[in-house]
Amino acid sequence: MPLAGIISKPLKHELGKILPELRAWLVERGWSCVFDCESAAYLRENSANASAAVKDEDCVSRAEMAKLGPDLVIVLGGDGTLLAVARAFARTNIPLLSVNLGSLGFLTEVPLSDLYATLEAWSVGTAAIERRSLIHAELFCAGERTRKWDALNDVIVAKGTIARMADLAVEIDQQPVATFRADGVILSTPTGSTAYNLSAHGPIVMPTVNAMVVTPICPHLLTIRPIVVPGESTINVRVMGAPCEAYLTVDGQEAVSMRVGDEVHCWRSEYSVRLLRLQPNGLFNVLRSKLKWGER
Repeated sequence: MPLAGIISKPLKHELGKILPELRAWLVERGWSCVFDCESAAYLRENSANASAAVKDEDCVSRAEMAKLGPDLVIVLGGDGTLLAVARAFARTNIPLLSVNLGSLGFLTEVPLSDLYATLEAWSVGTAAIERRSLIHAELFCAGERTRKWDALNDVIVAKGTIARMADLAVEIDQQPVATFRADGVILSTPTGSTAYNLSAHGPIVMPTVNAMVVTPICPHLLTIRPIVVPGESTINVRVMGAPCEAYLTVDGQEAVSMRVGDEVHCWRSEYSVRLLRLQPNGLFNVLRSKLKWGER
């Protein structure tokens, strides 16, 4: 019996109707289901009877769900929900079907109207799967590795709350690139090139390209420009000076403070994320439909 993991965005009241229907559809076709805490809460609040309520053993944290190894994970939310789930399942190779319930849905391309058609296509082996690379980051404080992550979009080193710039040193493959003053620097995957990197005037990189992007944020030198580096490269960013603290941010969702002398080392992760689609959409279709690419 195949197992479906279901993960939902908090505070989306329409899920009170969507989730019972989705579970019934899956169970009718021989699937078993496991839910994260947010999904279970919607089901408990909207169950018509006790027998339809979600059982305690069917409710787990996202980390525990990854350990269960579901055949498919259905993500109901927006891009932020998908980014969090991608990190939780980064080392599993489990396909993610991300359904857009947000406003932009740049990564969550599947609309709610295509949910069941995509599940049917997955069941018969005709769905498209896009593989997206991750960036691996390790934080070193006083020379000791303290944290590590695998991110789908980006890793960012930026100044703290005071409106003064930080001094940052960047190395690529152990070769000094530059030491400069800026609001920060973005280390991006091709997938993340259309996120904060794009807002900071970095290049758009097609998801299939084996590369990473280094993009300064508001540098105090006109000569500092974004750099596209091979995916096999190692990028190091060291905090040389900061008005108070600097911060390392992962996918815009996890943040830890950095002191002068701390470093983050990044390279392309050995893992990747598999995104399930009804059919290949293509980057430029998404750019036109979501970001109004080419419109006057």
